[in-house]
Amino acid sequence: MSQRSIRKEEHLALTQMFFNAQKKNSFDQVHLLRPALPESQVNLNAVKTTWFGKELAAPFFINAMTGGSEKSRQINRQLGEIANKQQIALALGSASILTKEEDQLESFYVAREANPDGLLFANVNPLTPAKAAAKIVKDLQADALQIHLNVAQEIPMPEGDRDFVWLDRMLEIKEAAGVPVIVKEVGSGLDPVSLQKLQAAGFSWFDIGGAGGTNFAQIENSRNPHPMAYLNDCGLPTALAALLAAPLTKQLIVSGGVRNPLDVFKGLALGGKFVGVANHFLHTLLNEGLDGLDEEIGRWKEELTYLFALYGQGCLPVKQPYYLDLELKNQFDQLKQYAGK
Repeated sequence: MSQRSIRKEEHLALTQMFFNAQKKNSFDQVHLLRPALPESQVNLNAVKTTWFGKELAAPFFINAMTGGSEKSRQINRQLGEIANKQQIALALGSASILTKEEDQLESFYVAREANPDGLLFANVNPLTPAKAAAKIVKDLQADALQIHLNVAQEIPMPEGDRDFVWLDRMLEIKEAAGVPVIVKEVGSGLDPVSLQKLQAAGFSWFDIGGAGGTNFAQIENSRNPHPMAYLNDCGLPTALAALLAAPLTKQLIVSGGVRNPLDVFKGLALGGKFVGVANHFLHTLLNEGLDGLDEEIGRWKEELTYLFALYGQGCLPVKQPYYLDLELKNQFDQLKQYAGK
């Protein structure tokens, strides 16, 4: 394998080494006001939705994880099969490797083969040449393109990028892509100042990718002979990022540390139109196999309808009162000045 493919496989192994199903995060600081008289019924259609013109069985999806190696090929094929069967969206991991190694295309395209009609997102970094990004979208038959922001990962990465002058290049990618573009943070949280700068430049879909799940600074520090461990806690927590972003955009995706259907519901209550789930589903797939992940996602869809009924929500979007732990409220109060249009 090439060094790039080896790094992809290292990332897969390290995400599982650091995975902690019991890990606390900012979703635990958000509490929902439950009506004792919800006047509701469990309705399996309540969570159905559409996105970019395609019908989906739920507002949560499999977020970007991997691609570019043999192990990635196996995983992406299985994720494509699951997304097809469960009728949920699937985002592939970064395909920027294809600008250097075109022979890795199959490790991504297997997901489209397994899910020919489903909602599929390609993913590139901001330094990907615009023409190459457009070719990736075309080759993968992607319905949309994620451009990921991962400075907090690149800095401690031994072979990481050192050029973060991105916005003009992102605009070139957006112009060339030919499909909707989603700007996605990678586990360190999209701050409101950057979100508004991106909006002013013409971007409209945002995935906050908050801290609380996979910590890529920690992963890269574990690979670095001279780790900068002090960067492991530099992320903006998911719930806080959502609170700051929600007043600014209706096209918001909440992701980062989603562990269960209640976290999905909270993400929707905080203003998310969709909720992305990555490492939790990957961990289930690697440990319980294809059938195990299939059963879990089916169960999540069903339990999400139970939560809709429990909290008196008949359909999307979720309009649910909530209150915050004092720590999260204090953080929000200090930063909300930056979330004003």
